Amino acid sequence: MFSVYGETGRLFRGAMEELRQVTAVRAVTRTRGIEPSNPQAMPSTTPTGVPSHGAAPAGQRSPLAAYAQAGAAHAARHPLSRVADVMSRGVITVPASMPVLEAWQWLAEQGVGQAPVVDARHWLVGLLTRADLLQPDKLPLPGANSLVWRALLNQPVAEVMWTPVPAVAEETDIRRVARVLLDTHLPGLPVVSEDGAVTGFVSRTDILRAVVHDPPLDLWS
Repeated sequence: MFSVYGETGRLFRGAMEELRQVTAVRAVTRTRGIEPSNPQAMPSTTPTGVPSHGAAPAGQRSPLAAYAQAGAAHAARHPLSRVADVMSRGVITVPASMPVLEAWQWLAEQGVGQAPVVDARHWLVGLLTRADLLQPDKLPLPGANSLVWRALLNQPVAEVMWTPVPAVAEETDIRRVARVLLDTHLPGLPVVSEDGAVTGFVSRTDILRAVVHDPPLDLWS
């Protein structure tokens, strides 16, 4: 099931075929995938005490040893069909009330180019991208007074975010999500609960990672 959320709440809920007719879906085709460029900058989504590379601490197996053992175990195939099976959880979000400057710095610190925007209830209301903040029509003219820049950077994210924004439910079939991503050229979709709370993000990368995962997974079974 697909949906579209804006500042007033859910604006649409329906099947993939109906989603194609929603104008808001085509309005965010310039956005980029929510994929950290520096995963180590995300302590909330990375298990503590596990090195990302190099030798393992004393008493722990190295990643290569763990990988080899996993391959030798001949794990049973796990057929994947739902968004919940492949989506990224613990996605970085931005409060709609956060000043633009703070939001820019937050995205830079986390190594992402965009993030879902949520209200005080953590419900999806929009999408913020660093690339769109640099669009010429959103920046003051050359030589503008410093007060103009200050006003721009102090305004809330709600004033500059993309809204409405399409989203998807966790139980949605992966193949239908892939079809929407191909049709809209979007890199991924926010995943929301029934009430619109952001629970994750499903991207093209998530789907491709599931296809090549070892032990092999029957994604299209």
